[in-house]
Amino acid sequence: MSEKEIYDIVIIGAGPGGMTAAVYGGRAELNTLLLEKNFHGGQIVYTNEIENYPAIHETNGIKLANDMLEHAKKYGAKVEYKGVDSIEVMEDGIKKLICGEEEILTRTVILAMGATSRKIGLDREEELTGRGVGYCAVCDGGFYKGKVVAVNGGGDTAVEDALYLSRIASKVYLIHRRDELRASKILQTRLFESGVEIVWNSTVKEIQGDDKVSAIVTVDKTDGFERKIDVDALFVAIGGIPTSDLVKGLVDQNEKGYIITNEDCETSVPGIFAIGDIRVKSLRQIITAAADGAIAVHAAEKYILENK
Repeated sequence: MSEKEIYDIVIIGAGPGGMTAAVYGGRAELNTLLLEKNFHGGQIVYTNEIENYPAIHETNGIKLANDMLEHAKKYGAKVEYKGVDSIEVMEDGIKKLICGEEEILTRTVILAMGATSRKIGLDREEELTGRGVGYCAVCDGGFYKGKVVAVNGGGDTAVEDALYLSRIASKVYLIHRRDELRASKILQTRLFESGVEIVWNSTVKEIQGDDKVSAIVTVDKTDGFERKIDVDALFVAIGGIPTSDLVKGLVDQNEKGYIITNEDCETSVPGIFAIGDIRVKSLRQIITAAADGAIAVHAAEKYILENK
């Protein structure tokens, strides 16, 4: 790229929000670059079944991710697989992205880096990760066909994981720290009919096993009762951590690191937008990330016109 070339929009992160933004940027005939340091799709590639995306009755994460990427390319968005090391706002409002030895200039930036799985924080969790401790039931559940597994969490992801595993494993436990689930009602109904055993008001205190998981110890928060449950695997689904270190100190964030935006996905820095799981919001789903992508491009186009 010539040093003098300036993109209209650079999107960092090729999850559903980022790829939707690329579609809208391309269709608006804005010079759009989509950057992804790992693989396109983000967390949706770990989803085996997607049933709640409008007009697509049933698909899977990998297929949807591939379709979204091709859609973005169709309308002219450029895609490059590289990470961003830093972002600098120059005096004229142009944003300079440092990617290794390369500098990329752009009028606007859309932050779409998503979030990563939150860990419980137990002593042997890291040691046994990949040896029975996992964070993606769809990815690793097949290794435990006919075995006993547990899921830790109470939201949509945890319940979806438990339901998926109930079709593979011989026995599934769902460990939840409260006396009611946070998951959607339709998922709760399916769970209650699935045969999954719910361990209410409990947290995982210990993971046992030598070279692989053999059991977990739960503690009841109401009476302190400890229970040892023999399992072959523990899948942790207790939420995410925003991948927002790149812009720490640059844009406003809340105490958990999620980026604060207005309804147009504008951050505290003019010309920088945040979409999807990385921003403060009440619902983190594929469709809400996609909606953010469309909104951010609309706002970015307005910003560009007002600042040319």
